[in-house]
Amino acid sequence: MATSNPAFNSPAFSLNQSSAIMHRAATPSGEQLDELYGKPSATPEQTDRMTYEDTIQKAVGAFALVALGAAVGWFVPFLTIPAAIVGFVLALVNIFKKKPSAGLVLAYSAVQGIFAGGISAIFEAMPQYSGIAIQALLGTAAVFVVTLLLFRSGKIRASKKATKVFLIAMIGYAVFSLINVGMMLFGATDSAFGLRSAYIPGTEIPIGLVLGILVVLLAAYSLVLDFDQIKTGVENGAPRMYAWRAVFGIVLTVIWLYIEILRMLAILRGE
Repeated sequence: MATSNPAFNSPAFSLNQSSAIMHRAATPSGEQLDELYGKPSATPEQTDRMTYEDTIQKAVGAFALVALGAAVGWFVPFLTIPAAIVGFVLALVNIFKKKPSAGLVLAYSAVQGIFAGGISAIFEAMPQYSGIAIQALLGTAAVFVVTLLLFRSGKIRASKKATKVFLIAMIGYAVFSLINVGMMLFGATDSAFGLRSAYIPGTEIPIGLVLGILVVLLAAYSLVLDFDQIKTGVENGAPRMYAWRAVFGIVLTVIWLYIEILRMLAILRGE
């Protein structure tokens, strides 16, 4: 059958000629077969395809930089705001770049680590928030591990309907956050967390607590999307470089999850 793709205009992809090529091929001997089976499996570098092992190695390297950056931010908290700005720019570059870049993903990981470590140190410096960073870290690890285990067991999977709901909820959350920041900047509220610190009418439940639980669920589903991306990439034999895009997504989600849990705990402790 003819094809318009020039990559397949070769006798090897022609049904009539491929059978002839197979007949002309020499049959390997038993010793050759033994030698072939005895060779080690091809590495990701040799196949240039995504694998779970290679993606995990990249993720471990990225989170090592997050941890290193967090240590810097912890001891030099005045870097928090610059790191937040640089991290936002790097996030946009990584999101819109057609081909993932290892250097940009690793740079983003380090900068986000500085931001997370710096803001944690700022909270910890206040007596009422003592110990909050380790609580947020444990909460983040718990959500990550539980989500991963549920995904591996097949009990949760990404679906078109759930993803639509997720995107709508994310848009709503982004709009709320922008309004909240605007009100805080223009002095419409003097609370440290803006509208998040307000109570739901008729209750003593802060809006930030309910919103925080919702955001944790959104972040958990975002992790599901990240894991699903890795699964799809490996099964489809995606180029090895695209493991970096998956790693970027996981780092982005984990840092977001940590910051949201940190803020929710701060709201629960009061201002």
